[in-house]
Amino acid sequence: MPRIGMNPGRGKKTEYTPTRVTVAVLTYVPNEVGYFANRFDVTRACLESILKHTSSPYDLMVFDNGSDQRLVDYLRSKRDRGEIDFLLLSSRNIGKIGALEMIFNAAPGSVIAYSDDDVFFLPGWLEKQIQVLDTYPDVGMVTGMYIKPHMKEGVKSTLAFAEKEGVITRRGNLVDRDLEDHYVRQTGRTWDRYQEEVKGLEDVRMIYKDIETFASAGHYQFTALREVIQKVLPDKWSAMLMGQMRELDVAIDGLGLLRLCTTPPTIRLLGNLIDDQAAAEIKKYGIKITPSPAVVETSDWRKKIYRIPLIRKIAYFLYERLFKIINA
Repeated sequence: MPRIGMNPGRGKKTEYTPTRVTVAVLTYVPNEVGYFANRFDVTRACLESILKHTSSPYDLMVFDNGSDQRLVDYLRSKRDRGEIDFLLLSSRNIGKIGALEMIFNAAPGSVIAYSDDDVFFLPGWLEKQIQVLDTYPDVGMVTGMYIKPHMKEGVKSTLAFAEKEGVITRRGNLVDRDLEDHYVRQTGRTWDRYQEEVKGLEDVRMIYKDIETFASAGHYQFTALREVIQKVLPDKWSAMLMGQMRELDVAIDGLGLLRLCTTPPTIRLLGNLIDDQAAAEIKKYGIKITPSPAVVETSDWRKKIYRIPLIRKIAYFLYERLFKIINA
């Protein structure tokens, strides 16, 4: 078939110039039942907080890992209004590592501020994380909230830096109790379980060139040089939907790079629902979110039945089968 006319873009140049920082969010809400029943509002709170609380220049990229139509329509509306600069829609869930491969190879910025879709960003978050990235030497990743259990691994290079001349270092139990309570509540843990997880661990707080940080970082949200993450992502394609993120943390440490947290925190965790307390805090920032329906507490006798090993084994078997059917 013959060509009709000339491509109007021939010989022209784009007015777009990439900013240094690409803020990248990975979204995944395949349905609105069970675990995902309230995740649409969680994801919306995450994106709204980025748009409202990021004042320095950035491009916003969203990679959706096979979500349902409601979230896809919401993301498209954000893109159409110019609030999302780059929207990548996958027809299926390619796993978290696979999504990171796509994001870190497609993002135009030399610095990527990555986040899962259940994080709430506080005012000035990006500026503070970039400040740490640009001030400390050989930084691998900077996270916005300190979580003590992350001190278990991937911090060897950071702890070695803490001993260097010019670094003011404190050790001990240095994290605020309200921050620990927030982590315990938003991750569905009990205080007893948390105490077991942090047994024998100590906090390491540093000041370098007047910038204070905690040692360690998290893979749920971090700011890093794109080339650093590209070095530690797996060479082979992984079929795992989740996992391999701790290996990424350890690999960054193995390169001799620092893993740091801002202090005070620059983010908050949302989990998979927004309770009354979280909704009230979000509302203070001018973002309207309806609290998730209250979760009915399971009775003691039902808890005892659910804890029977055979019952749990059957339940997990059925859950896995149904998950594969629903997400086929």
